[in-house]
Amino acid sequence: MSEQSQVIQNEGTAKMDEALTAKLRSVPILSSLKDDELLCLDEVVQVHLEKGDIIARQGEAAHYFWILLDGELRIYQTVADGREMTLASIPAGTAFGELPLLANIPNAASVQATAASHLFQLNEEQFWDLMTSCPEVRKAILGNMAKRFQKLQSVTVQQEKMASLGTLAAGLMHELNNPGAAARRAASQLRENLLRMHELSARFTRRDLTEPQKQCMFDLQDHALAMKPVMMNSLDQSDAEESLAEWMENANVENAWKMAPTLVSVGINAQELECARAEFPGELLSDTLNWLEAMVSSMQLVGTIEESIGRVGDLVHAVKSYAYEGKGQRQTVDINNSIHATLVILGHKLREKEIVIEKDFGSDLPLLQSECTGLNQIWTNLLDNSIDAVPQHGQISIRTWAEKTNTETDHPRTDLCVRIADNGSGIPPEKLDRIFNPFFTTKEKGTGLGMAISKKIVEAHAGTMDVASEVGRGTEFLVSVPLPR
Repeated sequence: MSEQSQVIQNEGTAKMDEALTAKLRSVPILSSLKDDELLCLDEVVQVHLEKGDIIARQGEAAHYFWILLDGELRIYQTVADGREMTLASIPAGTAFGELPLLANIPNAASVQATAASHLFQLNEEQFWDLMTSCPEVRKAILGNMAKRFQKLQSVTVQQEKMASLGTLAAGLMHELNNPGAAARRAASQLRENLLRMHELSARFTRRDLTEPQKQCMFDLQDHALAMKPVMMNSLDQSDAEESLAEWMENANVENAWKMAPTLVSVGINAQELECARAEFPGELLSDTLNWLEAMVSSMQLVGTIEESIGRVGDLVHAVKSYAYEGKGQRQTVDINNSIHATLVILGHKLREKEIVIEKDFGSDLPLLQSECTGLNQIWTNLLDNSIDAVPQHGQISIRTWAEKTNTETDHPRTDLCVRIADNGSGIPPEKLDRIFNPFFTTKEKGTGLGMAISKKIVEAHAGTMDVASEVGRGTEFLVSVPLPR
C-alpha cells in the first residue's frame, strides 16, 4: 500500500445517510439487506483514492475487504521480468478482497485506482462479523470467491505455462544452434577438402603412377577408412600427433603438423606410412599423404553432419513428445521418455554449468494410462530448480522405479516413483514448508508458481510430492504416482 493511500485511509468511519444507503443498495451482495441490517456498516472506514493510488500489493498479507462505491480499479500482477500484466478491472458496485482472507493466502495481485474512487473498507474483524450476521451476504461472498478462485487458478496456471515455455524456447534455441553451427562448419571444411582433393587428383593424372604406387594408395585408403576412431587420453594423443608430425616433416610432407591430428585419430602412425615413403619419392609422397588426410577428414566431416542432423531430429522428437503429451482425452505416458525429453530440452543449461547427470532409469517401467496432463511440466520445474541450485560442476541424480504399495482394501497397487536430487545449496527449514505456496519463491526472478502448480498436477494424478532438504547438502524431491487399477 502506498504512503498516499495509507494517509487517505485514515479519514474516519462512515455515517449512514440516504445518499450512502442508496449507493450500498447498488452493490449486488448488499441489495437484499434491510435498512437495519445495513447499519452493521455504520462504523466502516471510508476510503477515497486518487488515480494511480495502490490499495493492495501483490505478495503482501491481506487484511481488508472492500466495497467499491464509485470509480474504477484494476487488478494486475507483476511478472518475472518486471512487466505489469492487467488481469481485470473492478467497476463500481463490486465487492472484493474476500479471496485471500478466506483462503488465508497473500494477495495474488495488486489493486490500483484507474480513476478517483470511493470505497468501504472492512478490517478482518468487521469482515467476519458481516459473514456471521448476514447469511445472504455470506452466500454472495462465497459465490464470488468460488468464481474468482477458479479464474485465479486458470490465470496462474497459464502464467506458469508461459514461464515454462520461455525456458524451453531459450533452451531449444541453444540446442538447435549448436548442431546447426557444427553442421555449417563441417560443410565449409568439407568444401575445402573437396577442392583440395580435386587439385591433388589433377596432379596425379599428370603423373604416370606405377601399379605398386596405385595399389599402395588404395591400401592406405582402405586401411584408413576401415579403422574406427581411436580413444586415447590427452597425453598419449599429444605424443602420437607430435611423433607423426615430426616424421612427416622430416620426409618433407606439406602441412605435416596440420594433418597429424586427423591421421592419428584413425590410428595411423609413422610405421604404417613407411611403405608409402618407399613407393612415393619426393613431392609425390607429400601429395599422397595430403590426399589421404583429405579423404579421412572428409569422412569425419560427413559423420559430423550426420550427427548434427540426428541431433536436430532428436530435438524435434523431444519437443513433440513434450508438447503433445496429453493432447488426447486419454494418454499413455512413458515416465522415462518424458524425463529424457525434458533433459534434452534443458541440455544447454546442463552444459553451461558442466553438471553431471546421474541417471538410474528403471527398466520395464509400466506405462501410465491417465486422462490428466502436465507431467513434463513437473520435471521441467524440478530440474530447472536443481540446475539453478547446484554449483559449477554440480551433480543431479534422477532415479525412476515401480513400487508395490499395500492398501487398506488388501488390493496392492503399483506406484511409479521419480526421485530428483541435487547437491545444491539446499533450502532453509523456515522456507521449506512454504515452497508449495503460490507466489513463494527463493529465486530473484521466480514467479513463485512452479512448485505450487507441480504439486497440483501430481495431486490430479492422485499422487504425492515430498521434499527433503539440508542447507549446504542439497535437496531431494520424490514424486509418486499410482497406476490405475
